[in-house]
Amino acid sequence: MDKLKGNKIFYLVLSLVLVGFLGFSLNDSGQQTTLQAKETNALKGQFHLDEVVKIYVPSTYNVDEPIDNTPYVNQSLETFSKMFGGATAIEGTGAWVSDEDKLVKEKVTIVYSFAEDLDKKSINAVVAYAKSLKEEMKQSAISLEVNGKMYFIE
Repeated sequence: MDKLKGNKIFYLVLSLVLVGFLGFSLNDSGQQTTLQAKETNALKGQFHLDEVVKIYVPSTYNVDEPIDNTPYVNQSLETFSKMFGGATAIEGTGAWVSDEDKLVKEKVTIVYSFAEDLDKKSINAVVAYAKSLKEEMKQSAISLEVNGKMYFIE
């Protein structure tokens, strides 16, 4: 009899926990929807840019000689600012696995701009710039990201 009573209490507590969890989840979901609606309303009619282009400026010259990439970053900031009205640079670390199965890490600076419309002319200009940067820095390729897609400009 005590075992049956213990099982009933266990299932009652379990039920209360589940109901509480589901209630919290549903309430949280409703709050997120409300927050999204408020953000949409607060941003409605605001000027925005839908597209983004990024160039990854390496910190090496001739593929593997470490350098200060500041002049190349400044050049990229100026080029993108002229093309798109402004640009931002952020530093990061890139990595890949070499043919010898070793991790190779390198400092990289990502220069990016948001744009209202990346048309054929502007994309071609960005690719031409990436090719010139590749040649100038003696790289095998320069990474270029357009709207979330990565391209390797060789």
